Amino acid sequence: MSNIVLHFSKNDLSKVKDYYEKYITKVPPNSLFLAKINNVTVTAYKSGKVMFQGDHAQQEAKKWNAPKTENSSTNRSKASVNEHDYQPPESLFTHAHIGTDEAGTGDYFGPITVSAVYVPEEKIAMLKAMGITDSKTLTDENIARLAKEIVRENIPYTLLTLDNTKYNKLQKKGWNQGKMKAMLHQHAIQKLLTKIDCIPIHGILIDQFCQPPSFLKHIGQEGLKLEKNTFFMTKAESYSTSVAAASIIARAKFVKEMDRMSNQYGFPIPKGASNKVDEAAAYFIKKNGIEALSQVAKMHFANTDKALRYVKR
Repeated sequence: MSNIVLHFSKNDLSKVKDYYEKYITKVPPNSLFLAKINNVTVTAYKSGKVMFQGDHAQQEAKKWNAPKTENSSTNRSKASVNEHDYQPPESLFTHAHIGTDEAGTGDYFGPITVSAVYVPEEKIAMLKAMGITDSKTLTDENIARLAKEIVRENIPYTLLTLDNTKYNKLQKKGWNQGKMKAMLHQHAIQKLLTKIDCIPIHGILIDQFCQPPSFLKHIGQEGLKLEKNTFFMTKAESYSTSVAAASIIARAKFVKEMDRMSNQYGFPIPKGASNKVDEAAAYFIKKNGIEALSQVAKMHFANTDKALRYVKR
């Protein structure tokens, strides 16, 4: 079965809807319509994407002259990938695979969250059409909505959260953030493999945050081994729907935790590591004490010393 996704302008999308009007069978959530014609399912989204699924999807899609087409033969620009032996094959992106990504690593406040997501081949085009892309390009509201959509579609995933108390203990123990992330990614992968059991996959793609030899060293120190057919790639969320979905689930959890902390402590706790964060940390220390800060922040960040200087003023 073929999956083709075309992109239309707002005006052209209206023409598409008019053409398929009498073939519309329902309107799924977050879509414009779903129509069935010539053994092809046509699903249109308000974003301008229209997905054609079925044995004759190619022929049906050819009726339209859209500015951009996505399918297995799409020419992609090469990703910015470090040269190593763990680069993914181009075919991975159009086949069932696991992708992993994390959130919260550059933020002073809040935990680190890591997700691993398995996307079967038949759902890749659908998730793309829904707008599953790098979470960094999405608003918090859209991230929360898309995360719910991923869950609603019964996409298998795992989600791990390293809270700040545990993070600071590991850091004092000598673990750097790279090792923490490597262990979280590897555990998320192993838990997901157990969850999907014997479902065949074409590989595992980790959104690369360190050189593969460093990743291998980190997990090896704790008695873990890299799973077969594991690949690393920078900016992987721009190529892999599985990684993009993982980035959304991880980010949604991070944002939820930040909101929870803000509600718990009675003021909006900012994301990132800017001067605004320094001021917020200083306010937190004055209100709750330095010991309590270790429960909500990554204490080894330079923001801690800056916040203490604010407090002494």
